[in-house]
Amino acid sequence: MNVISSKTAQQIVDTVKEFCGYDINFINEKGMILASTDTLRIGTFHEGGMAALKNGESLEVFQDDAFHGTQKGVNIPVLQDGKPSAVIGISGNPDEVRSYARLAERITRLILREQELNAAARTSTERKNYLIQSLLNGSPENPGYLLRLLKDFGLDPDSPKKIILIRLNSKNSSGSISYAESRIQKLCDTLQGTVFCYQYPCDFILLADASCIEQHFSFLEHFASQEQNVLCIGVGKSVDLYQAQASYATAQIALESLSLSETNLSRFDQLTLEILLGSVSLEGRQEFLARSIGSLSSDDKHLLRMYFEEDCSLSHTAEKLFLHKNTLQYRLDRIRRNCGFDPRKFKDGVILYLALRLSSSAP
Repeated sequence: MNVISSKTAQQIVDTVKEFCGYDINFINEKGMILASTDTLRIGTFHEGGMAALKNGESLEVFQDDAFHGTQKGVNIPVLQDGKPSAVIGISGNPDEVRSYARLAERITRLILREQELNAAARTSTERKNYLIQSLLNGSPENPGYLLRLLKDFGLDPDSPKKIILIRLNSKNSSGSISYAESRIQKLCDTLQGTVFCYQYPCDFILLADASCIEQHFSFLEHFASQEQNVLCIGVGKSVDLYQAQASYATAQIALESLSLSETNLSRFDQLTLEILLGSVSLEGRQEFLARSIGSLSSDDKHLLRMYFEEDCSLSHTAEKLFLHKNTLQYRLDRIRRNCGFDPRKFKDGVILYLALRLSSSAP
Protein backbone atom coordinates (compact mmCIF):
# COMPACT_ATOMS: atom_id res chain seq x y z
CA MET A 1 0.00 0.00 0.00
CA ASN A 2 1.38 3.44 -0.94
CA VAL A 3 1.84 6.01 1.80
CA ILE A 4 0.63 9.26 0.25
CA SER A 5 2.94 12.26 0.63
CA SER A 6 1.73 15.73 1.55
CA LYS A 7 2.80 17.00 -1.89
CA THR A 8 0.65 14.42 -3.69
CA ALA A 9 -2.24 15.03 -1.28
CA GLN A 10 -2.09 18.78 -1.95
CA GLN A 11 -2.08 18.09 -5.70
CA ILE A 12 -5.25 16.04 -5.24
CA VAL A 13 -7.20 18.63 -3.23
CA ASP A 14 -6.17 21.49 -5.54
CA THR A 15 -7.24 19.48 -8.60
CA VAL A 16 -10.64 18.64 -7.14
CA LYS A 17 -11.35 22.21 -6.05
CA GLU A 18 -10.80 23.40 -9.62
CA PHE A 19 -13.81 21.25 -10.61
CA CYS A 20 -16.22 22.02 -7.79
CA GLY A 21 -15.15 25.22 -6.05
CA TYR A 22 -15.63 23.75 -2.55
CA ASP A 23 -12.85 23.36 0.06
CA ILE A 24 -11.31 19.89 0.03
CA ASN A 25 -9.42 18.07 2.81
CA PHE A 26 -7.12 15.07 2.52
CA ILE A 27 -7.10 13.14 5.81
CA ASN A 28 -4.38 10.58 6.48
CA GLU A 29 -4.52 7.24 8.28
CA LYS A 30 -4.11 8.97 11.66
CA GLY A 31 -7.04 11.31 11.14
CA MET A 32 -4.83 14.35 10.56
CA ILE A 33 -5.51 16.75 7.69
CA LEU A 34 -2.47 16.22 5.50
CA ALA A 35 -3.49 18.69 2.79
CA SER A 36 -6.32 21.14 2.33
CA THR A 37 -7.47 24.03 0.17
CA ASP A 38 -8.13 25.77 3.50
CA THR A 39 -4.52 26.05 4.66
CA LEU A 40 -5.52 26.87 8.26
CA ARG A 41 -6.84 23.32 8.67
CA ILE A 42 -3.64 21.55 7.62
CA GLY A 43 -2.17 19.62 10.54
CA THR A 44 -5.39 19.54 12.58
CA PHE A 45 -7.31 16.47 13.69
CA HIS A 46 -10.47 15.54 11.76
CA GLU A 47 -12.65 13.26 13.90
CA GLY A 48 -15.20 12.69 11.13
CA GLY A 49 -12.47 11.57 8.73
CA MET A 50 -11.08 9.21 11.35
CA ALA A 51 -14.53 7.68 11.83
CA ALA A 52 -14.94 7.16 8.07
CA LEU A 53 -11.48 5.57 7.95
CA LYS A 54 -12.22 3.14 10.79
CA ASN A 55 -15.59 2.12 9.42
CA GLY A 56 -14.48 2.04 5.80
CA GLU A 57 -17.69 3.83 4.83
CA SER A 58 -18.69 7.33 3.75
CA LEU A 59 -19.70 9.71 6.52
CA GLU A 60 -22.03 12.65 5.93
CA VAL A 61 -22.01 15.47 8.50
CA PHE A 62 -24.95 17.90 8.45
CA GLN A 63 -23.74 20.47 10.97
CA ASP A 64 -20.40 21.97 11.95
CA ASP A 65 -18.58 20.52 14.98
CA ALA A 66 -20.79 17.44 15.16
CA PHE A 67 -17.36 15.78 15.31
CA HIS A 68 -14.21 17.41 16.66
CA GLY A 69 -12.44 19.49 14.00
CA THR A 70 -15.13 18.68 11.44
CA GLN A 71 -17.33 20.94 9.34
CA LYS A 72 -20.47 19.82 7.59
CA GLY A 73 -19.78 17.91 4.43
CA VAL A 74 -19.06 14.45 3.02
CA ASN A 75 -16.08 12.22 3.90
CA ILE A 76 -15.26 9.27 1.64
CA PRO A 77 -12.54 6.65 2.31
CA VAL A 78 -9.92 6.06 -0.37
CA LEU A 79 -9.23 2.34 -0.84
CA GLN A 80 -5.83 0.89 -1.72
CA ASP A 81 -5.50 -2.86 -2.09
CA GLY A 82 -9.06 -3.11 -0.79
CA LYS A 83 -8.29 -1.28 2.47
CA PRO A 84 -9.00 2.35 3.44
CA SER A 85 -5.76 4.31 3.48
CA ALA A 86 -7.02 7.90 3.60
CA VAL A 87 -10.17 9.99 3.45
CA ILE A 88 -11.24 12.74 1.06
CA GLY A 89 -13.48 15.30 2.75
CA ILE A 90 -15.41 18.05 1.00
CA SER A 91 -16.91 20.91 3.01
CA GLY A 92 -20.50 22.01 2.36
CA ASN A 93 -24.09 20.89 2.52
CA PRO A 94 -23.98 17.09 1.91
CA ASP A 95 -26.90 17.30 -0.51
CA GLU A 96 -24.93 19.80 -2.63
CA VAL A 97 -21.44 18.30 -2.45
CA ARG A 98 -22.19 14.55 -2.45
CA SER A 99 -21.57 14.13 -6.19
CA TYR A 100 -18.36 16.15 -5.97
CA ALA A 101 -17.14 13.95 -3.12
CA ARG A 102 -17.54 10.88 -5.34
CA LEU A 103 -15.63 12.69 -8.09
CA ALA A 104 -12.88 13.60 -5.62
CA GLU A 105 -12.48 9.98 -4.58
CA ARG A 106 -12.23 8.85 -8.23
CA ILE A 107 -9.66 11.55 -9.05
CA THR A 108 -7.62 10.46 -6.05
CA ARG A 109 -7.60 6.84 -7.20
CA LEU A 110 -6.61 7.92 -10.73
CA ILE A 111 -3.69 10.00 -9.48
CA LEU A 112 -2.44 7.18 -7.27
CA ARG A 113 -2.78 4.70 -10.12
CA GLU A 114 -0.83 7.01 -12.42
CA GLN A 115 1.96 7.17 -9.84
CA GLU A 116 2.08 3.38 -9.66
CA LEU A 117 2.25 3.03 -13.46
CA ASN A 118 4.99 5.65 -13.74
CA ALA A 119 6.96 3.90 -11.03
CA ALA A 120 6.64 0.52 -12.73
CA ALA A 121 7.88 1.97 -16.01
CA ARG A 122 11.16 3.21 -14.57
CA THR A 123 14.34 1.36 -15.49
CA SER A 124 16.58 -0.06 -12.79
CA THR A 125 18.99 2.87 -13.14
CA GLU A 126 16.15 5.38 -12.89
CA ARG A 127 14.75 3.63 -9.84
CA LYS A 128 18.11 3.70 -8.08
CA ASN A 129 18.48 7.37 -8.90
CA TYR A 130 14.96 8.06 -7.63
CA LEU A 131 15.64 6.14 -4.42
CA ILE A 132 18.88 7.93 -3.58
CA GLN A 133 17.81 11.42 -4.64
CA SER A 134 14.51 11.12 -2.74
CA LEU A 135 16.39 10.23 0.45
CA LEU A 136 18.89 13.05 -0.06
CA ASN A 137 16.06 15.54 -0.67
CA GLY A 138 14.63 14.55 2.70
CA SER A 139 10.96 14.46 1.70
CA PRO A 140 10.11 11.51 -0.57
CA GLU A 141 6.91 12.08 -2.53
CA ASN A 142 5.90 8.44 -2.31
CA PRO A 143 7.25 6.73 0.86
CA GLY A 144 5.43 3.49 0.08
CA TYR A 145 7.12 3.20 -3.31
CA LEU A 146 10.43 4.05 -1.66
CA LEU A 147 10.06 1.13 0.75
CA ARG A 148 9.32 -1.20 -2.16
CA LEU A 149 12.49 -0.05 -3.91
CA LEU A 150 14.55 -0.72 -0.80
CA LYS A 151 13.14 -4.24 -0.70
CA ASP A 152 13.76 -4.76 -4.43
CA PHE A 153 17.40 -3.74 -4.06
CA GLY A 154 17.98 -5.79 -0.91
CA LEU A 155 18.27 -2.84 1.48
CA ASP A 156 16.90 -3.12 5.00
CA PRO A 157 15.00 0.12 5.81
CA ASP A 158 15.54 -0.40 9.54
CA SER A 159 19.32 -0.79 9.47
CA PRO A 160 21.77 2.17 9.64
CA LYS A 161 23.00 3.50 6.30
CA LYS A 162 26.08 5.27 4.99
CA ILE A 163 26.52 7.50 1.97
CA ILE A 164 29.74 7.02 0.02
CA LEU A 165 30.68 9.81 -2.37
CA ILE A 166 33.01 8.91 -5.25
CA ARG A 167 34.34 11.80 -7.33
CA LEU A 168 36.22 11.45 -10.59
CA ASN A 169 39.28 13.62 -11.00
CA SER A 170 38.21 16.53 -13.20
CA LYS A 171 41.03 16.01 -15.71
CA ASN A 172 39.94 12.40 -16.21
CA SER A 173 36.17 12.65 -15.82
CA SER A 174 35.21 13.23 -19.45
CA GLY A 175 36.52 9.88 -20.61
CA SER A 176 36.11 7.88 -17.41
CA ILE A 177 32.40 7.98 -16.55
CA SER A 178 31.48 4.74 -18.29
CA TYR A 179 34.64 3.03 -17.02
CA ALA A 180 34.01 4.22 -13.47
CA GLU A 181 30.37 3.16 -13.64
CA SER A 182 31.30 -0.41 -14.56
CA ARG A 183 33.95 -0.53 -11.83
CA ILE A 184 31.56 0.88 -9.21
CA GLN A 185 28.90 -1.64 -10.22
CA LYS A 186 31.38 -4.44 -9.54
CA LEU A 187 32.19 -2.85 -6.18
CA CYS A 188 28.48 -2.72 -5.28
CA ASP A 189 28.10 -6.36 -6.28
CA THR A 190 30.82 -7.16 -3.73
CA LEU A 191 29.38 -4.84 -1.08
CA GLN A 192 25.95 -6.43 -0.79
CA GLY A 193 23.15 -4.07 0.15
CA THR A 194 24.66 -1.19 -1.83
CA VAL A 195 23.19 0.81 -4.73
CA PHE A 196 24.52 3.87 -6.56
CA CYS A 197 23.57 6.64 -8.94
CA TYR A 198 25.48 9.10 -11.10
CA GLN A 199 25.33 12.83 -10.35
CA TYR A 200 26.54 15.28 -12.99
CA PRO A 201 29.27 16.20 -13.67
CA CYS A 202 31.65 13.76 -11.97
CA ASP A 203 30.13 12.24 -8.80
CA PHE A 204 28.76 8.81 -7.98
CA ILE A 205 26.62 8.47 -4.82
CA LEU A 206 26.46 5.09 -3.08
CA LEU A 207 23.80 4.17 -0.51
CA ALA A 208 24.99 1.26 1.61
CA ASP A 209 24.14 -0.70 4.73
CA ALA A 210 26.60 0.60 7.34
CA SER A 211 27.29 -2.88 8.72
CA CYS A 212 28.27 -4.15 5.28
CA ILE A 213 30.74 -1.29 4.79
CA GLU A 214 32.34 -1.99 8.16
CA GLN A 215 32.62 -5.71 7.47
CA HIS A 216 34.06 -5.32 3.99
CA PHE A 217 35.92 -2.02 4.20
CA SER A 218 39.06 -3.73 2.90
CA PHE A 219 37.30 -4.13 -0.47
CA LEU A 220 36.72 -0.38 -0.58
CA GLU A 221 40.36 0.28 0.33
CA HIS A 222 41.52 -2.07 -2.42
CA PHE A 223 39.20 -0.40 -4.93
CA ALA A 224 40.54 3.04 -3.94
CA SER A 225 44.16 1.94 -4.29
CA GLN A 226 43.49 0.51 -7.76
CA GLU A 227 41.92 3.79 -8.90
CA GLN A 228 44.40 6.11 -7.17
CA ASN A 229 44.79 8.43 -10.17
CA VAL A 230 41.19 8.27 -11.35
CA LEU A 231 38.97 9.07 -8.38
CA CYS A 232 38.71 9.88 -4.69
CA ILE A 233 36.26 8.56 -2.10
CA GLY A 234 34.59 10.08 0.96
CA VAL A 235 32.68 7.82 3.39
CA GLY A 236 29.94 9.51 5.46
CA LYS A 237 28.82 8.73 8.98
CA SER A 238 26.29 6.05 9.88
CA VAL A 239 22.69 7.31 10.08
CA ASP A 240 19.10 6.11 10.01
CA LEU A 241 17.61 5.73 6.54
CA TYR A 242 15.71 9.02 6.47
CA GLN A 243 18.77 10.93 7.75
CA ALA A 244 20.73 10.16 4.57
CA GLN A 245 21.19 13.90 4.00
CA ALA A 246 23.41 14.06 7.09
CA SER A 247 25.54 11.16 5.90
CA TYR A 248 25.88 12.82 2.49
CA ALA A 249 27.07 16.08 4.10
CA THR A 250 29.71 14.24 6.11
CA ALA A 251 30.81 12.29 3.01
CA GLN A 252 31.40 15.65 1.33
CA ILE A 253 33.54 16.77 4.28
CA ALA A 254 35.50 13.52 4.10
CA LEU A 255 36.00 14.04 0.37
CA GLU A 256 37.19 17.63 0.82
CA SER A 257 39.64 16.52 3.51
CA LEU A 258 41.55 14.55 0.88
CA SER A 259 43.02 17.80 -0.39
CA LEU A 260 45.02 17.74 2.86
CA SER A 261 46.11 14.15 2.32
CA GLU A 262 48.14 12.03 -0.07
CA THR A 263 45.53 9.25 -0.11
CA ASN A 264 42.29 9.07 -2.11
CA LEU A 265 40.02 7.51 0.56
CA SER A 266 38.73 9.25 3.68
CA ARG A 267 36.27 8.19 6.39
CA PHE A 268 34.40 10.92 8.23
CA ASP A 269 34.47 8.82 11.42
CA GLN A 270 38.27 9.10 11.50
CA LEU A 271 38.51 12.86 10.88
CA THR A 272 39.36 15.39 13.58
CA LEU A 273 41.04 18.64 12.55
CA GLU A 274 39.90 18.12 8.97
CA ILE A 275 36.25 18.66 10.02
CA LEU A 276 37.13 22.16 11.23
CA LEU A 277 39.32 23.03 8.26
CA GLY A 278 36.73 21.75 5.81
CA SER A 279 34.09 24.13 7.21
CA VAL A 280 36.12 27.31 6.60
CA SER A 281 34.65 29.48 3.85
CA LEU A 282 36.74 30.44 0.83
CA GLU A 283 36.77 34.09 1.93
CA GLY A 284 37.79 33.17 5.48
CA ARG A 285 40.49 30.84 4.18
CA GLN A 286 42.00 33.49 1.91
CA GLU A 287 41.97 36.11 4.67
CA PHE A 288 43.61 33.78 7.19
CA LEU A 289 46.32 32.70 4.73
CA ALA A 290 47.08 36.31 3.79
CA ARG A 291 47.53 37.29 7.45
CA SER A 292 49.59 34.27 8.44
CA ILE A 293 51.82 32.93 5.65
CA GLY A 294 51.06 35.31 2.80
CA SER A 295 54.51 36.90 3.02
CA LEU A 296 56.45 33.60 3.08
CA SER A 297 58.24 32.10 0.12
CA SER A 298 57.65 28.55 -1.09
CA ASP A 299 61.04 27.58 0.43
CA ASP A 300 59.95 28.99 3.77
CA LYS A 301 56.71 27.01 3.65
CA HIS A 302 58.56 23.83 2.74
CA LEU A 303 60.89 24.31 5.69
CA LEU A 304 57.95 24.84 8.04
CA ARG A 305 56.23 21.69 6.79
CA MET A 306 59.34 19.65 7.47
CA TYR A 307 59.72 21.32 10.88
CA PHE A 308 56.19 20.39 11.91
CA GLU A 309 56.47 16.89 10.45
CA GLU A 310 59.50 16.36 12.69
CA ASP A 311 57.49 17.51 15.76
CA CYS A 312 59.38 20.82 15.91
CA SER A 313 62.69 19.06 16.54
CA LEU A 314 65.57 21.27 15.40
CA SER A 315 68.04 18.39 15.13
CA HIS A 316 65.70 16.10 13.19
CA THR A 317 64.57 18.91 10.85
CA ALA A 318 68.16 20.02 10.20
CA GLU A 319 69.12 16.42 9.42
CA LYS A 320 66.15 15.97 7.08
CA LEU A 321 66.95 19.20 5.19
CA PHE A 322 70.72 18.68 5.23
CA LEU A 323 71.20 21.95 7.13
CA HIS A 324 73.36 22.96 10.06
CA LYS A 325 71.29 23.67 13.19
CA ASN A 326 72.49 27.27 13.24
CA THR A 327 71.40 27.71 9.62
CA LEU A 328 68.00 26.28 10.51
CA GLN A 329 67.71 28.66 13.48
CA TYR A 330 68.58 31.58 11.20
CA ARG A 331 65.90 30.60 8.66
CA LEU A 332 63.27 30.19 11.41
CA ASP A 333 64.21 33.67 12.65
CA ARG A 334 63.78 35.00 9.11
CA ILE A 335 60.31 33.43 8.95
CA ARG A 336 59.42 35.15 12.23
CA ARG A 337 60.58 38.52 10.90
CA ASN A 338 58.70 38.10 7.61
CA CYS A 339 55.32 36.94 8.91
CA GLY A 340 55.32 37.99 12.58
CA PHE A 341 54.81 34.46 13.92
CA ASP A 342 57.55 32.47 15.60
CA PRO A 343 57.17 28.75 14.78
CA ARG A 344 59.12 27.86 17.93
CA LYS A 345 56.38 29.32 20.14
CA PHE A 346 53.35 27.09 20.69
CA LYS A 347 50.58 29.60 19.85
CA ASP A 348 52.40 30.99 16.80
CA GLY A 349 53.32 27.49 15.71
CA VAL A 350 49.65 26.39 15.79
CA ILE A 351 48.65 29.35 13.60
CA LEU A 352 51.35 28.55 11.06
CA TYR A 353 50.52 24.84 11.11
CA LEU A 354 46.83 25.51 10.45
CA ALA A 355 47.71 27.93 7.67
CA LEU A 356 49.87 25.33 5.98
CA ARG A 357 47.09 22.76 6.24
CA LEU A 358 44.59 25.22 4.79
CA SER A 359 46.94 26.23 1.99
CA SER A 360 47.28 22.57 0.99
CA SER A 361 43.52 22.49 0.33
CA ALA A 362 43.25 25.90 -1.33
CA PRO A 363 41.42 25.75 -4.68
